[in-house]
Amino acid sequence: MKNYFIKILFMHFVLLSTSFPQGSGLSIGTDYIIYPSNVSQTETFITKHPTDKNILFVTANTITFQPSFFVSEGVYATTNGGNDWFGSDTCNGANILFHQGDPGITIDKNGRFILSRLGRQPFYGIYSHFSTDNGLNWSSQKQITRDGESLYERASIVSDNNPSSPFYGRIYAAWVRLAGSFPVEFSYTDNIEQSWSDKIVINSSTQRSSGPDIEVGLNGEVFICYALVTNVSPFNETAIGFAKSTNGGLNWIVNNNAFEVTGITGVLPTKSNIRVTGLPRIAVDKSNSTFRGNIYIVTTQRNRLPAGSDPDIILVKSTDNGNTWSNPVRVNQDNFNNGKIQYFPSIDVDDYGGINIIYYDDRNTTSDSSGVFISRSTDGGVTWYDYQINNKNFRPIPIGGLGQGYQGDNIDIISVDNKLFPVWMDNRTGNYQIWTTPISFTPNSINENDLTPKYFSLEQNYPNPFNPSTKISWQSPISGHTSLKIYDILGNEVLTLVDEYKEAGYHGVSVSSKHLAEGRSIASGVFFYRLRVGEFIETKKMILMR
Repeated sequence: MKNYFIKILFMHFVLLSTSFPQGSGLSIGTDYIIYPSNVSQTETFITKHPTDKNILFVTANTITFQPSFFVSEGVYATTNGGNDWFGSDTCNGANILFHQGDPGITIDKNGRFILSRLGRQPFYGIYSHFSTDNGLNWSSQKQITRDGESLYERASIVSDNNPSSPFYGRIYAAWVRLAGSFPVEFSYTDNIEQSWSDKIVINSSTQRSSGPDIEVGLNGEVFICYALVTNVSPFNETAIGFAKSTNGGLNWIVNNNAFEVTGITGVLPTKSNIRVTGLPRIAVDKSNSTFRGNIYIVTTQRNRLPAGSDPDIILVKSTDNGNTWSNPVRVNQDNFNNGKIQYFPSIDVDDYGGINIIYYDDRNTTSDSSGVFISRSTDGGVTWYDYQINNKNFRPIPIGGLGQGYQGDNIDIISVDNKLFPVWMDNRTGNYQIWTTPISFTPNSINENDLTPKYFSLEQNYPNPFNPSTKISWQSPISGHTSLKIYDILGNEVLTLVDEYKEAGYHGVSVSSKHLAEGRSIASGVFFYRLRVGEFIETKKMILMR
């Protein structure tokens, strides 16, 4: 029985093809809570290690009501590509008694986890902490803001991890000061163990700013997008501003009205009056695809085309480093003006130029509930495909103690090679927790000649369980003889799918239970498929449901 773990489920299969077309779908697994606890976890972000694909860092606003009300920052990590998670619902960086949540996160060029947060009385301001052991222990606080102001929005932070950048290793932060004209402000540090620079005021406007998001460009540029909002409640978004620095954040080119929007800030009456916003998120295409260098901004609006009368996700892009911006496109592909609500988008561009946008969406449930969707485009944002990624819808309700209708204001997504890692808050258990689901995709065919995989990977077949057909995909960083075989639960070989020389790259087969059915009795059960390329061997289980 030593061969048991090398087996593979297969129920009479026929090899249908050896490649997937551009725009092929996502393979979506079962969703789960990354760090179950009794603490409310909301407003989640995710980031990745610059060199180790297995390390991911997630944070959240964490809210405790007993024995007393306390807000902190959850720190959760995986070091094996999302198979297991560990962490804590409280960042332990001193001074812990004066943490106030609203974390922002990044990982620097040296692999140090970096977290920004707000402070409460008497330590008002924005502070940073760092960890050298994947989030288990945290440094004491470093003050980012030093001007005595008491109230700030969350800081968005990012590290320039491009070795060819003239500012390699520099860490940037942007936020809004909740005083005066509510300007966007900025600081940086070249070493997280040292002090942050004096703040720089990015913009000046008669309107308030809100919700800056920050990203680094291909050549070390720094990009910041933010919303301009009305000066009276409910502070609706009226325009998206954009700022660019080409000298490491010292000087800025600012466009306070890159494009106009009609935002959605306010409450959703059908969803227990939860609070929502239309704040923007930004991403840069760093792939080797034809879309390399594109800048994308995603937000939510209604009552302005291409959005309808209900909240829709819109995307605007720049192909000239932010100098000009395209007309907006509607991302979600449900029927126009159907009364369904999409909100809280976040965006990531994968290594192959695919645009991936996560958001809440109630198109498949009642108006008081929500699901979680990803829209994906592989042609630079022209064509979109929608996928629901949560297995069970949930009913959002406000969390007490943090203002009217508070549910948390954002969710997030990031890609690593050909995998997507979404994170969102979901209260289906009766308490808001951070959920994720494993998602993989086949890289765009336009990029397969541009990028060679960095490592071996045999993907889980999808769908699984399956009937009548399923797909198996893998990637190999080397060329060589490739074998892909299927075994039954006793270790008997059932079928050889591949037995030939293959070039390095991304490969896949689609198989059907019809093949080998002739003259055999194939029942439901467990099988195993084994890939061998050179000295690499990996086996995965698959299940046929009759």
